[in-house]
Amino acid sequence: MDRYGRRSVALAAGLALVLLAVLLWWLSSCEDEAPPATSPPVVTTPTPRPEPAPKPVDPCARQARRGFVPTAMTVQGVVRTAEVSGIPRDGNGVVGVPPAADKDVFAWDLGGVEPGSETGHVLLNTHTWPDGSAMGNRLLAGLDVGDRLVLRGERGATACYRVTERVEVVASNPPDGWSAKDGAPQVVIVVCSGERRGPGDWSHRTLWFADPIGPGANPRATS
Repeated sequence: MDRYGRRSVALAAGLALVLLAVLLWWLSSCEDEAPPATSPPVVTTPTPRPEPAPKPVDPCARQARRGFVPTAMTVQGVVRTAEVSGIPRDGNGVVGVPPAADKDVFAWDLGGVEPGSETGHVLLNTHTWPDGSAMGNRLLAGLDVGDRLVLRGERGATACYRVTERVEVVASNPPDGWSAKDGAPQVVIVVCSGERRGPGDWSHRTLWFADPIGPGANPRATS
């Protein structure tokens, strides 16, 4: 091989080495390139569902299984919470009434039949005023057969009743057995009504009789 042939071979070998070096550089540079950027995943936050409102607790779901001293009462359609105060009878045995100024207070026959008792009548009364502003006036206007009474005492004691009868009688002629201490359990509310003839002198009395109701009421209760 002459010198021109050797030069051609050398040039070819050199060119091959250059091409190999370029190929290796290109491959290495491709490996060093960062992967193509990608969009971050879209996170969808579910819309929170509103919590259902808690159901109101029925005060008559659990009732006292024995008598208790009442301190408050709810009268359906009339008053959400009214004070109940124990008032003793007078020297002649007449059921006591609230002080004249306590126009929104119920008097309970202190020492008499207690709400939640298995027998007898729980006696309650309240004032009727000539200007129409007392609790008795509100009862006359709004308490009817079918309405519910809820009596409460200390430590959550509760007894529930439903009005089964409403009667008006002449003041001098109360119905038989209205203040019975035996027999079927009932609540009896008495207020003055009719014509007012003078201070504390009304021609009639209106009475509401209410029977025990609800689960957990005393054994003689009706639903």
